[in-house]
Amino acid sequence: MKSEIQQKIEALSKEIYDLKRQLSELRRKRPSEVVENYSFTNLQGNIIGNITSNITLSELFGTKQDLIVIHNMGKGCSYCTMWADGLESSLAHIQSKSAIAIASPDTPEVQKEFADSRNWSFQMVSTQDNSFTADMGFQAETHVMPGVSVFWKSDDGTIYRTNQDVFGPGDDFNPVWHLFDLLKGGSGDWQPQFSYS
Repeated sequence: MKSEIQQKIEALSKEIYDLKRQLSELRRKRPSEVVENYSFTNLQGNIIGNITSNITLSELFGTKQDLIVIHNMGKGCSYCTMWADGLESSLAHIQSKSAIAIASPDTPEVQKEFADSRNWSFQMVSTQDNSFTADMGFQAETHVMPGVSVFWKSDDGTIYRTNQDVFGPGDDFNPVWHLFDLLKGGSGDWQPQFSYS
């Protein structure tokens, strides 16, 4: 026979599952907003090395109609790094349905060096020279906040932002927090590190 606390856990888990389904449905019904075709900088490799080039939001879609852009705080944030590490392991699954890119305020050179050090293979773009992060609502003055914006490109090339969400400890975008929630002491005061010895 299940304990009273186990019954409460199961009931609450079902309630949370049902609420998440409702939230997903509401997010898909959210009115889309037209966005401009922002220009970013990134590094493109060629025979003689890496050169800085410009790439537009429209070009980030590649052959897909959907695009996920992760708003990343950059190289100095161990939390954002953990989220990106997790994305790398899911990249093939994500790219089977949608294009994906990480946007941060770091220069393209810093992005490439850091991505190489972590074996990241996703697209990275610098928002250093545009208002993209602020316009999407992920910047307060000079402080960049982590999160995600999702875009859809119509057949006529118009780009719409269809959804957005914030990243933070306990969110649904990184499984580490949920696994730690199962531990006897929870996550406690644990914080992600760039590396562990």
